[in-house]
Amino acid sequence: MEQNELVGHVRKEISRWRNIWTVRSDAERANETKRISIWKKNKAVLWYYPSPDKKYDIPVFHVYSLVNRASILDLAPGTSLIEGFGSRGYDVYLLDWGAPAYEDKDITLENYIVSYLQQAVKRAIRHSGAAEISLIGYCLGGTMAAIYAAIAEEPIRNLIFIATPVDMKNLPIMNKWVEALRSGTIQPASFFREIGIVPREFIKAGVRLCTVPLYFSHYFSLLQRAHDEAYVRKWKLFNDWTNDHIPFSSAAFLDLMDLIAQNKIINGLLRIKGKSVQLENITANLLVVCTNGDRLIPAELSYPIIEKASSHDKTYQQVEGGHVSFALQGGMPEFWDEWLKQRSSL
Repeated sequence: MEQNELVGHVRKEISRWRNIWTVRSDAERANETKRISIWKKNKAVLWYYPSPDKKYDIPVFHVYSLVNRASILDLAPGTSLIEGFGSRGYDVYLLDWGAPAYEDKDITLENYIVSYLQQAVKRAIRHSGAAEISLIGYCLGGTMAAIYAAIAEEPIRNLIFIATPVDMKNLPIMNKWVEALRSGTIQPASFFREIGIVPREFIKAGVRLCTVPLYFSHYFSLLQRAHDEAYVRKWKLFNDWTNDHIPFSSAAFLDLMDLIAQNKIINGLLRIKGKSVQLENITANLLVVCTNGDRLIPAELSYPIIEKASSHDKTYQQVEGGHVSFALQGGMPEFWDEWLKQRSSL
């Protein structure tokens, strides 16, 4: 090894181990994309992100999961889906559910759909002055968006579902637990009603059980790329997010377990405010996206949306990546933009 090459190697190793020592400290959050709060209910906030170069009439409304914070969609400049949508000319709305406390223990899944999501969509439509709106749902947020879209009276032009489970018949990893629920071997209702709020530590432990051994893979990635300070900053932001789960209302949690155990969406057993939730009621332009490396939500949990929706315009896309890959790539994926821009002008 020549001297210059040796010096470069030593410097790289020094940087690697110096940066590794910093990962235990909290990541410094960069300025988030410019946003304005336009509606609040309890602990939920509806954020508006005006596009710096608006091109399209129809705004985009993001619905994230109840399990994690929606900050993953706006992690940092250059690593922000929301920033990417804005730079492509879309006005963006994001419903941040907030973190429930004990006083919120009786909030049901129906409450979240009707009193939060539906009301926030109505507010976004009024605020934008648009005749229609696009909805994008991620994971459980996508499930909730699908339920809402099946009963909605609001004008939804486009629906995009990312890693969205609707068919709970064969849930990976959790299948034994689900079988026990279905058979009545475990009956957790009284326990969860007693504690009121499912603690964030419980949610975190459940997610860890579902993602081992993949949970450890990003630590190996850090070790390999720790000499790159920009990568380490991004890694810390993502790692902080993965450890920042939020509590869950016990009423909504029990509703969710019942929905899973009875596969209510696919079997047509779910009712919201007296309305039967039928995916066949969905007529909006539809894009369903899955990733081939998603252990949590494999494609067979999402594809039935395509089969059941009555939309004339339906697209299914399976791409490389994992459960939250889109949020970490930076910007708006090209194929999303190609699909959405053709359907976002009046």
